[in-house]
Amino acid sequence: MDTKRVQNNPITAFGDHVLRGVGQVVFQNNPITGLIILGALFFNSWIYGAICLLGAIVATLTARALRADDGLIADGLFGFNGALVGLALVAFTSADFRTGSVPSVHMFIYIVFAAAMTSIAFATIGALLQPYKVAALTMPFVLVGWLFLFAVLKFANIEAGPLAKPVSPDQYAPVVTYVLPTWYMGIGNAIGQIFFQDNWISGYLIVLGIAVNSRISAGMALLGAALAAAVAAVFGGPEGAIRDGLFGYNAALTAIALGGFFLVLTWQSALYTLFGIVVTTWLWASVAIFLKPIGMPVLTSTFVLVTWLMLIGANGFKVLIPVLPSAATTPEDNRRRLLPPIANRGIARSTTG
Repeated sequence: MDTKRVQNNPITAFGDHVLRGVGQVVFQNNPITGLIILGALFFNSWIYGAICLLGAIVATLTARALRADDGLIADGLFGFNGALVGLALVAFTSADFRTGSVPSVHMFIYIVFAAAMTSIAFATIGALLQPYKVAALTMPFVLVGWLFLFAVLKFANIEAGPLAKPVSPDQYAPVVTYVLPTWYMGIGNAIGQIFFQDNWISGYLIVLGIAVNSRISAGMALLGAALAAAVAAVFGGPEGAIRDGLFGYNAALTAIALGGFFLVLTWQSALYTLFGIVVTTWLWASVAIFLKPIGMPVLTSTFVLVTWLMLIGANGFKVLIPVLPSAATTPEDNRRRLLPPIANRGIARSTTG
């Protein structure tokens, strides 16, 4: 792809920014990754595919209209929260979660405003977190998603679907018989559930899209989903929840974020990442139970909480090498750029000390 020609044409440049926004949901600043992920969504449901695109477009246009930082827009960083909030509003107000329902006129307008609001929330949260040198992650989506889902229950012209209430472990039969589909469907569904896709094949297609940009990130996504399923099974989690990928989608995001993207991948950071995956798995169940009385889904809140805590804490641990959000590219590139200088400084200290 001729990047200069794409960026010099306003139409193709905007399309590039939107596709990067879709890819940035899983930390991939690559339009091809975004296109493959969109294909995975359309494979499951054209409604979800179209809504994902709509959310990313609206959020990106809002950032442009408000003259946000051109570099952030170009990297798709204003688009991914908009894509997620559109998907969430359709998923939790549809009679059929798996395929979603075509939004009414009222819901369409609602999605547009929610997606636009994520761009404002992204700028706000980013400014608040700047002293801590961590990214906003998907917290703009979580906050806007919760606020807009709450309001649905007060508007007669927006139909609240059966899943407008949270899904928690105690809503599944306490069956502890784990069979082969529990694992291969659970891992695929966990990746798919990042985008609200209850389709394990779509999940593996998303992994393929990630691998186009970073094989390490693709491996981390699979590792996070697989370890989450194993941890849930060891502790007697409901088979249905594991198979549906509910224990794993937050853990998969934590694995990608800590496993080479915001921390240079070393054996120490790999262990740190494994710890984060396990904690995120447990925390999903905890937050799901906590939110049940107020009728809210977990969304990606547990990924954000664990990742923020572990990234801010990483600055106090000398064996970890944090990567600034503005400098994070791919785990492979982060290692090439940041690991050798650290090693060289260590050698220099040992020879002069």
